[in-house]
Amino acid sequence: MSRRVVRQSKFRHVFGQAAKADQAYEDIRVSKVTWDSSFCAVNPKFLAIIVEAGGGGAFMVLPLAKTGRVDKNYPLVTGHTAPVLDIDWCPHNDNVIASASDDTTIMVWQIPDYTPVRNITEPIITLEGHSKRVGILSWHPTARNVLLSAGGDNVIIIWNVGTGEVLLSLDDIHPDVIHSVCWNSNGSLLATTCKDKTLRIIDPRKGQVVANNFEEPVALQEMDTSNGVLLPFYDPDSSIVYLCGKGDSSIRYFEITEEPPFVHYLNTFSSKEPQRGMGFMPKRGLDVSKCEIARFYKLHERKCEPIIMTVPRKSDLFQDDLYPDTPGPEPALEADEWLSGQDAEPVLISLRDGYVPPKHRELRVTKRNILDVRPPPGPRRSQSASDAPLSQQHTLETLLEEIKALREQVQAQERRITALENMLCELVDDTD
Repeated sequence: MSRRVVRQSKFRHVFGQAAKADQAYEDIRVSKVTWDSSFCAVNPKFLAIIVEAGGGGAFMVLPLAKTGRVDKNYPLVTGHTAPVLDIDWCPHNDNVIASASDDTTIMVWQIPDYTPVRNITEPIITLEGHSKRVGILSWHPTARNVLLSAGGDNVIIIWNVGTGEVLLSLDDIHPDVIHSVCWNSNGSLLATTCKDKTLRIIDPRKGQVVANNFEEPVALQEMDTSNGVLLPFYDPDSSIVYLCGKGDSSIRYFEITEEPPFVHYLNTFSSKEPQRGMGFMPKRGLDVSKCEIARFYKLHERKCEPIIMTVPRKSDLFQDDLYPDTPGPEPALEADEWLSGQDAEPVLISLRDGYVPPKHRELRVTKRNILDVRPPPGPRRSQSASDAPLSQQHTLETLLEEIKALREQVQAQERRITALENMLCELVDDTD
């Protein structure tokens, strides 16, 4: 008599659970635009959701801790003249987010740590290069300030956000609308899907397809008869892929292994309400003390609900096997290094002591101008060898004193601005 052998896996008993009602984000007018993006982006500090807005496109950015009912007058991020179609947080700066719109532009925004009192209307930089709507955004996983965009013009553009320049343009690879774009782990290759039902692996720096002959899949999984768009989320640390169907009310998840049959069904999380979109928290934003291996932010018609995936463990100690070192916020390359042909794996961090986000960092945009390249200055009046060091030392001391005084003045002004904003918030609350 043969006995059925159960496959050994530490993720066989992963289960999903919706957060309590007081941990949800209520009264949010989620966008109704017809587009196949997730409408939601999340990082360890903020939750961003594309919302309904009159007279253009907008999205809302909430601190993760700001749960409960959202005020109807809560400030939005506005600036696009048509609906926002996709948003994506920068993996190397938790205060920087990019948005793509039906108005053919991409805008990059700096989100302050404090709650603004009015709409954010001025982006750090606006990127213009597409001739039709821009519906896909994806930041490079290891290079600083490198952003990919794909539009309805069947063109992929890779930007240096720090200078506003186009690094690469792939305009003759896709004959039809691009449905999805994804980087590999070190950002050396792209995978794209297109309306012509072809999966392409592209080397963006060579501008050519390196593989597209995928005749037979290694595994074929029958899902259901729904015609909703599937939003796949892959966790490379656990080798689990989560499939969320737009308009569906379930999340199916599978473990990927290197041995046949390669794909192993784990379980399905089901709820009553269909999902309009979904956000996926990076690994460094999870609660490792509760053995949380994934967290989703499910968009309903009027709210956002966190869904937590947990591996049941009895011990309260840190689980090394569940949390290998994971990509952190530090970039491994600069944009120019990547463009020149260099590749580097992500800079990894340990989650043993929990993730502590770095201090607020501003994205600095420096637009290059050929007029800035000035000829070298002519010969100056020569100084004697004796008085040159004394003069330079005196100038250095003077500059340091001026810098110190200016810093103190800036800090005083920042404190005054914060106090005035708090007074304004109190006045607004009193009038409400």
